[in-house]
Amino acid sequence: MISAHVKPLITRLINPVVKSAVRIGITANAVTITGGLGTVASALYFYPRGDLFVGTLVIAFFALSDLFDGAIARIRGGGGTAWGGFLDSTIDRVTDSAILIGVLLYFIDIDGLVALLILISLVTGGLIPYIRAKAESMKIDCSGGIAERTERIVIALTAIGFYGLGIEIAALVGFSLLAFLGLITVLQRIVIVYRALRKV
Repeated sequence: MISAHVKPLITRLINPVVKSAVRIGITANAVTITGGLGTVASALYFYPRGDLFVGTLVIAFFALSDLFDGAIARIRGGGGTAWGGFLDSTIDRVTDSAILIGVLLYFIDIDGLVALLILISLVTGGLIPYIRAKAESMKIDCSGGIAERTERIVIALTAIGFYGLGIEIAALVGFSLLAFLGLITVLQRIVIVYRALRKV
């Protein structure tokens, strides 16, 4: 998975900036909220208007907050707080949905097939973390799957960005892949829970 290999490298690169942010009093929760609000506002402003490439660049900038808030939390308190973890997870769900809703509003009158694929991606994007949370409430580790959040966001933003540059096939290919991987990941996590419960 992308996050397992790329995030540690990027974290090391941004550590000097993170340490400076901590010194001036910036908190992880403040970064989480700012990044979340920026992503939601950008997705719902740029995407429905058809400014897909510019919107993707702005969203990618705000998405960096997902790296900074975790790094700040580790430096300030070792691993962050339970509230910080809850806030980060909740805002992740909101921002992921906002990105897909924003681009769905653009495609719904332009390309019905792409709009359907985005809708499937939106539903599976909500189901994947829900299944994990429900499984963990039953003491089952359910973090597996072919496409976790980082992979799904990268696919979505890449597809939207390239479409915004005039490569129209990028939307169909990207969201076909995103919908397919989302469905596979949902099924994988259901199987994980099923097998764990059969052992009980």
